[in-house]
Amino acid sequence: MYSAAETKLFKRLNSPKKIQDFLETLKINFEVHGETCYSPRLVIRRRVAHCMEGAMLAAAALEFHGARPLVLDLRSAAHDFDHVVAVFRQYGCFGAISKTNHAVLRYREPVYKTLRELALSYFHEYFDDRGQKTLREFSRPFDLNFFNKLNWRVSEKNLFQIPNYLDEIKHFQILSGRQIKNLRKADEIEIKAGKLVEWKVK
Repeated sequence: MYSAAETKLFKRLNSPKKIQDFLETLKINFEVHGETCYSPRLVIRRRVAHCMEGAMLAAAALEFHGARPLVLDLRSAAHDFDHVVAVFRQYGCFGAISKTNHAVLRYREPVYKTLRELALSYFHEYFDDRGQKTLREFSRPFDLNFFNKLNWRVSEKNLFQIPNYLDEIKHFQILSGRQIKNLRKADEIEIKAGKLVEWKVK
């Protein structure tokens, strides 16, 4: 299934920390020629990834070392963007591997007892350019083995079926209507920090 080079890479990525470190070496996929959803093979080949692509690569690497390839969707308010992470478990706790271009919504150490705790760890830094906090729901963990028929690990095609399906599975609300109305905006310094990016469109 995997090429010799891919196998060598995955052997080296034998911990969540090492997988995250590898994702940090990849440029952000700005999709300048149109939307993409690359398989792990294409991400490795092209050395770019957005959050969904990074999560699938991370899930494949975790699976290579015996874990289930699980991803989690963080759903925002309608005007903002969702975020997808790969979920792993160590020492009885959950953590997350995340590909993002910003100073926030990044790797999570495996210190969260439940998936809700893990999702909530992203809440205060999940805000738009006006400081409105926008995280609203999180999905159940989704096993990418469901899409083995698409050959998702090494496909040469875009895999839009996966994020589309991920958007349809069961999600859990984080806030009540009253809580949403009661939210305080992020501070100006938080908004400024949230605009920091690693990669810029060239």
